[in-house]
Amino acid sequence: MFRKRRSRRSQRDTDDTPPAEDPNATDGPDPGESGPARAGPFDGARDPGDGSSRLDLGSVRLPVPEGARLQVEMDRNGPVRAVHMMTSLGQLTVTAFAAPRSGGLWEQVLGELRTQLRSDGAEVRLQQGEWGREVAAVTTQATLRFLGVDGPRWMLRGVAAGSGEQAEPLAELLRDVVRGTVVVRGVEPLPVRSPLPLQLPEPLAEQLRQTPQQQAQPTTLEPESGSSENP
Repeated sequence: MFRKRRSRRSQRDTDDTPPAEDPNATDGPDPGESGPARAGPFDGARDPGDGSSRLDLGSVRLPVPEGARLQVEMDRNGPVRAVHMMTSLGQLTVTAFAAPRSGGLWEQVLGELRTQLRSDGAEVRLQQGEWGREVAAVTTQATLRFLGVDGPRWMLRGVAAGSGEQAEPLAELLRDVVRGTVVVRGVEPLPVRSPLPLQLPEPLAEQLRQTPQQQAQPTTLEPESGSSENP
């Protein structure tokens, strides 16, 4: 549903390799700088300084809702593909992607996402949210909410999936998680739209090693205090 697309317009659109250093250049607006309360998501180059405990997954540090379990999807060759938070209201997934320095990736993705969902038979509507437009969709399997935030050389996408009865409280829980998320972009040049790599903290990696694996099936893990860090 989220396809990598190589634009023909310029190298800047296909690869976000940093240009030569410019002392007057900036990475663009930091979502954490806007608003009266410095709400996130935060860029990893700036410490939010809120003392919150977060699950450190390498490229993202997530505030895990109380009582949530983690479902981990692995690629066949080993890397972590996704980490889902399973809550009493439904499933939350927050993923960071490489983005151009010019920003604006979420609006491109939003249009493609809406088209794909409609072609799959979903009922789709757009609504204005905290960081711009959000996608609300109803499929035969679940009620979905997608939101996105453009940051400096990254885009953060949040997805909520659950029942229609819990759609609004689940969407608000997703916003709470996104507000507290820290994105660690790193300096490596990556193609635009590439997911930023995820890495499990050692306590969760050990749980995964001790859990019987079923091919192509997500593995459910319990968050531990040792897997959360203050950035």
